[in-house]
Amino acid sequence: MQQIIIRYGGVFMEDFSGLSKAIQRRAVKAEKLFRNNMLHPSLRLHKLHGRLSDFWSISVDRKFRIIFRYVEKDTILFIGVGTHAIYNDLS
Repeated sequence: MQQIIIRYGGVFMEDFSGLSKAIQRRAVKAEKLFRNNMLHPSLRLHKLHGRLSDFWSISVDRKFRIIFRYVEKDTILFIGVGTHAIYNDLS
């Protein structure tokens, strides 16, 4: 399996710093799991639709998710992290 490269957008970093320490730990755990097995069922990986069709989502937990997009075949850019409301901030 090819190693993926994850880059972090400025909005993602701002979102992440605003999370509670507990959710930050869960997000780091989800990222590690994603790096090792992006298809792990607990991540609930799915492509978004409509105006967000360029983006994908993985679950941090039932309430929080990480939104990302592919910038190259093996490179991913984390766009944002937060509750379902982060979808409203994407263009």
